[in-house]
Amino acid sequence: MFWYDATYVILIPAIIFTFIAQGKVTSNFNKFSKVRTRRGMTGAEAARLMLDANGLRDVDIEMVRGSLTDHYDPRTRVLRLSESVCNVTSVAAVSVACHEAGHAVQHAEGYTPLQVRNSIVPVVNFASSLSWPVAILGIILLGNGSYIGNTLFNIGIIAMLAVIFFHTITLPVEYNASRRAKDQMEELGIVSGSEEAAGARKVLNAAAMTYVAALAAAIANLLRILAIRGRREN
Repeated sequence: MFWYDATYVILIPAIIFTFIAQGKVTSNFNKFSKVRTRRGMTGAEAARLMLDANGLRDVDIEMVRGSLTDHYDPRTRVLRLSESVCNVTSVAAVSVACHEAGHAVQHAEGYTPLQVRNSIVPVVNFASSLSWPVAILGIILLGNGSYIGNTLFNIGIIAMLAVIFFHTITLPVEYNASRRAKDQMEELGIVSGSEEAAGARKVLNAAAMTYVAALAAAIANLLRILAIRGRREN
């Protein structure tokens, strides 16, 4: 049995960490969604101000459906803000909007980690769907004495390492975007006073932890598949 076995214990710390990180994102976003900024800027207005301050007047802002579906599209140079952010005047909304504007600034400046991450997205998407099926098939064939089993297993491991690398390179990208947002929200007066600044930091720090959790989960999955193979060989 590959899907229900003792190796699941390897995943437990990462699963717990993921739940904690997601819980912090939800609780902080909900809490500071109720705190209106003194300046009364919407998420779209805050993002526009930050983009313009960095000479990015050609980057458009659009609203997309959903909650926390915010993202910057480097292909079209469009900043897309969710319904819970775009026209909302809360500390949470301007924090998320400015974080995404930070990605637009990174793109304009040619920030190396962002360029690396964007360049490997297609490969990682393929590797993510390929890794487990190929590795498990390799283990099964190894058990049947097939010489190709080891090759397939190694391909699966390489695919997992590619996913881990993607999550690793994502960390500096996200933390840098948050740092830019924190600095410029205060410099541009988007948030004012220690309470608003502290709230913005809590929202952005909580969001950053989800990327750490994703990396932890990817590493845990790699350790689990190695443990499954080790058990089969014993």
